[in-house]
Amino acid sequence: MTDTRTATLPVPDAVLHHEVRGSGPLLLISQSGEGDARRSTDLVDRLVDAYTVVTYDRRGLSRSAVADPARPVTMADHADDVHRLLASLTDEPALVLGCSLGAVIGLHLAVRHPDQVRTLVAHEPVAPWLLPAAERAAHERELLDVQHTYRTGGLAPAFAEIARVLGIDPVHQDTEPDLTPRPMTAQRTADFDFFLTRDFTAVVRDDLRAADVAALKDTPVRIVPATGRTTPHTVFDHRCARELAALLGVGVEEFPGGHNGNTTHPRAYAARLREVLRDPA
Repeated sequence: MTDTRTATLPVPDAVLHHEVRGSGPLLLISQSGEGDARRSTDLVDRLVDAYTVVTYDRRGLSRSAVADPARPVTMADHADDVHRLLASLTDEPALVLGCSLGAVIGLHLAVRHPDQVRTLVAHEPVAPWLLPAAERAAHERELLDVQHTYRTGGLAPAFAEIARVLGIDPVHQDTEPDLTPRPMTAQRTADFDFFLTRDFTAVVRDDLRAADVAALKDTPVRIVPATGRTTPHTVFDHRCARELAALLGVGVEEFPGGHNGNTTHPRAYAARLREVLRDPA
């Protein structure tokens, strides 16, 4: 077990909590969902021998306090936070694993601060703007419907809708043994509330549009679109990864598990990530 170094970083309208473990090239993990710095503990455990792994609480989650919890948050805010976090830790281009919403943060970074990222593994980005117009509109409505379900019915029905939208099968999905338990604490409940009421809106209103999307094709960042092996090909997060690959003219890398393979299959996911992060030359 390696030591964990924790710190905070003031950013505009918030303070970011982040954690650093291991040694080697810097690898930042931008989490999915309500995931805070400790969401991928089991994955990080299997990477710290080769990488300096940085995880953090996104603004509004856990220990990353925001000045005004009612203020809307944007994907640009999240990307600026990561820009400032990386700048505080290194002056070299970093490796980034972005999962779901975290992958979209990475895509923003690849456009706006390409000098900070060497390789971005974009695992099933929740980026409706990657899709054709009609399909994008349909999936944006789908996300807003999840918000409505949460506001009117609470977490349980919202979880069911999230699983349907993202192609997650919580009943039949297999997992690796001996995973670190993640009980539904009061803090996780509060984090889910921020995620569903603030971050869902940020995804729907994402301002990475035509000119920026075109810029993705010219970024010097090596972007690796990725999907989970068990994610249905019909759901929109899988579709977004495919559309990203088509935009970039590259293939899609498959990872163990589904949308949350980084938490359900950390051993196999870590091994696959190591393969993908190796320079292609």
